[in-house]
Amino acid sequence: MESYFLDWANLLLRWLHVITAIAWVGSSFYFVFLDSSLTPPVDEDLKRQGVNGELWAVHGGGFYHPVKFNVAPPKLPDHLHWFFWESYTTWLSGFALLTVSYLWNAGIYLVHPADPLMSPAMAIAAALAFLVVFWLLYDGICRVFGQKANGDAIVGTLVLVLVCIAAWLACRIFPGQAAFLLMGAMLATSMSANVFFWIIPGQRKVVAALKAGQPVDPVHGKRGKQRSVHNTYFTLPVLFAMLSNHYGWLYNHGQNWLVLILMMFAGAAIRQFFVMRHGYKLGRNGHPWPYAAVGVVVLVGVVVWLKPAAPAVSAAAPAAAGYEQLHAVIQKHCVVCHSANTIAQKNVKFDTPQDVKSHAQQIYQQVVQLRKMPFGNPGALSDEERETFKRWYENGASIAP
Repeated sequence: MESYFLDWANLLLRWLHVITAIAWVGSSFYFVFLDSSLTPPVDEDLKRQGVNGELWAVHGGGFYHPVKFNVAPPKLPDHLHWFFWESYTTWLSGFALLTVSYLWNAGIYLVHPADPLMSPAMAIAAALAFLVVFWLLYDGICRVFGQKANGDAIVGTLVLVLVCIAAWLACRIFPGQAAFLLMGAMLATSMSANVFFWIIPGQRKVVAALKAGQPVDPVHGKRGKQRSVHNTYFTLPVLFAMLSNHYGWLYNHGQNWLVLILMMFAGAAIRQFFVMRHGYKLGRNGHPWPYAAVGVVVLVGVVVWLKPAAPAVSAAAPAAAGYEQLHAVIQKHCVVCHSANTIAQKNVKFDTPQDVKSHAQQIYQQVVQLRKMPFGNPGALSDEERETFKRWYENGASIAP
């Protein structure tokens, strides 16, 4: 029953997490587009009110005219919309999902089965430390270098180095699937912390000053803008890390840390293309296509690099693995999730030889080709045991004794 209720919690939390993430990413992308697409106001009244940018747009059958004030409007409106629930709900639902999916079963998902580096309790502490320590280091970099000349370039370089170090450490400490997921959670935590500790507090100080009739310090807007821009570059790397757990050949690669870094870098470069594209149309910056080209070249390079080697041609067919040999491996690694006596994930059961035979192609794909199973910790299956599945399937998937 515990597995059943954990599956329901996983489903509902994942649903909530995706919904709120769409809302958060959508609003982030929209405001980056808006800032990059604003033009100086034409109307003299808008200029006198302190407006330094406007945009005309048409959508859903209506015309929209958003404007941006330089630092703050002369008067606060009665209804002011705040963008923060999307960020907080996304992080809270994501952390809850991480808890029920990984931390709850740390001994399975966070510990290398063949070479455990730590106990499950220590693995949980290490996973949480990744979230906290990265934020502290990243935040320190922004505080120290963010306001200096060429501060954005310095911060970007140092954060890139920090991400590379974190990726290498994560892939050394945790199984590949958990390492990729924790890297995504680490960046997402910093994104939400940016909103919680910097963007929203800065906006509240601006609003409080306006209400009190005091001059507004523009530094709050500059800091909030800086952290918001960082968030938009983190977005595509985070999405890749979260989606990667469906593809075992990514996180099981011998150089999985480098795969992760390259894919995250490609995502950030492609995001830079979209950011610059809006301003390029207005003649504000250089051509954005080099960034897209860099991202695509890196992606293609990774695709070619990870291409599976062609199978060696042998005059003699490999010796078939008997069903008894396969059955021993299934009992050791598979029936915990695929049995009528357990949860029977995706309604796949291996209780009888006929059950196994009926799912032979799926087994071969998930275990041999994708190297995805056992789910959450494919390292639990040795190369010799995978070879047993391979030889059994490629020699007819016989269940004869």
